[in-house]
Amino acid sequence: MEIHPIAHIRTDFREKFGIPRQSGLVEALEAVVIFEPPYRVPDAVRGLEEFSHLWLIWEFSRARRENWSPTVRPPRLGGNRRMGVFATRSPFRPNALGLSAVKLASVEPEGPQGPVLHVAGADLLDGTPIYDIKPYLPYADALPDASGGFAGQVERRLLRVDCPPPLMELIRPEKREALLAVLAQDPRPSYQSDPERVYGLGFAGMEIRFTVNGDVLTVTAVEAAK
Repeated sequence: MEIHPIAHIRTDFREKFGIPRQSGLVEALEAVVIFEPPYRVPDAVRGLEEFSHLWLIWEFSRARRENWSPTVRPPRLGGNRRMGVFATRSPFRPNALGLSAVKLASVEPEGPQGPVLHVAGADLLDGTPIYDIKPYLPYADALPDASGGFAGQVERRLLRVDCPPPLMELIRPEKREALLAVLAQDPRPSYQSDPERVYGLGFAGMEIRFTVNGDVLTVTAVEAAK
């Protein structure tokens, strides 16, 4: 069976570093799903506006490999323990497919690229190919008693973000909430903890540099991305 992208997503992430580890963690992140020409058919999204959330089925397009490994090192475990690939959401899989639940903000039925879907909370790289879209069904898809395995056993903590006012002024007002929430998620690999190291995060045409000391992330520079 051959499958082809039906759409691509436009997000504020040009690089993998900094993308939330799961969808929905930063709802302030805005993205747009733009259909490929054969699928720009308003009838294809008829009724979609009645749903609050969607499932996106997509490709880890930067993780294509000819071979696969039965085990991977999940970053959530510090990168030093191997788990079965099917017990993780690693991008390095036999078929590099991802699954994300996103909030449907609006459906733009007409326009030069219409129909267009505006979504929130996506954890996808800019330009990621989308292979299918399905409505999220709360009565079937929400399982409050489900076990999270090893992923549910690792403590998830948010950092306190310190961004000096002069640097905050360099961030476009409409992007501040999303950026600060992304930084609070701690973009670093879990095995890196050097307080002197300066990290760089590309976001919405900006290059954000920061350090992390304990539970405090400090923004040290905001520059236009090159």
